Amino acid sequence: MRPGAAASRDGAAASRDGSGKAMAKPAGEERTLTSVAAGDRFEGEKPADLPRLWHVTLSVSGEEAPLKEVRRALQQLAHDHPFLLTSRYANDHAEIRYWEEARDLHDAAAVALRLWGEHRQTAGLPPWEIVGLEVIDRQTYHQRIAEGYGPPPASPVGVHPY
Repeated sequence: MRPGAAASRDGAAASRDGSGKAMAKPAGEERTLTSVAAGDRFEGEKPADLPRLWHVTLSVSGEEAPLKEVRRALQQLAHDHPFLLTSRYANDHAEIRYWEEARDLHDAAAVALRLWGEHRQTAGLPPWEIVGLEVIDRQTYHQRIAEGYGPPPASPVGVHPY
């Protein structure tokens, strides 16, 4: 859509007059709303920088499963994907924390949201659902740690019970 134009709910384009009020466009100039894909840039924005590091915390939960099976499955996931920093688990929920290299937050979040489902069978993960996701950039992560209100540093690395 061109600058100074706004879309109405019915998909018709509207133009703003000098007062900022929307004015309907003639029928021949109607446009439908379009979405912007994750990571797309708006006109005039700088090109994407190199990939950055994002700290991801993925929380899952569901029906109870034997602790030994949950631990074994998380260990298998960590073995298959050594980028996993730490996992904490109980018999009905788990939290996975790791660093993801991605161009932007959208890409890091998309990878994180696929992680559990894509590896459920190969790692033998419980059929739990994702109930939480936090993705923050490296600077924010370190700022939180320095100010004492962020998640504790991921140590010891590995799979641990709550």
